Amino acid sequence: ANDPSQLHALTRQAAEQATRESTDMNSNSSRSHTLFRLHIEGRNKLSKQTVSSVLSLVDLAGSERVSKSNCKGDRFEEAKNINSSLSSLGTCVKALAENNAHVPYRNSKLTYLLHSALAGSGKTAFLVNISPEAASAGESICTLRFAEYLKRVKCV
Repeated sequence: ANDPSQLHALTRQAAEQATRESTDMNSNSSRSHTLFRLHIEGRNKLSKQTVSSVLSLVDLAGSERVSKSNCKGDRFEEAKNINSSLSSLGTCVKALAENNAHVPYRNSKLTYLLHSALAGSGKTAFLVNISPEAASAGESICTLRFAEYLKRVKCV
């Protein structure tokens, strides 16, 4: 997009394509991850120097225990794909937190797209959401463990 109206049209189109469905765990469950990437470029008119950056905003669909969400058919396949990509993300974050020589970014489209955000020289902030409900304690504990690994990742 080259101007704000084009950007607005693109974000509206993306929002319209986002899939939401009801499950036994969530009445308005996001059925996919959302990745918004804004490439920014600035030029100094006097020195002709150009600088560029990328702002990535990511909304991860939450993991769901299929036995609790009671997903069937397409919802079951979505849940499997969501859980698989979140597992790959967790593997990458754990490898980064432990300073492993190899980080498996190519294990999923999500981790491949987030490679520069996770291991680049920029700044990354994560917000995690947990549920106060006792029935969701298992998912909340997994989320908090994931957040603990996130705290240990150091970008260079």
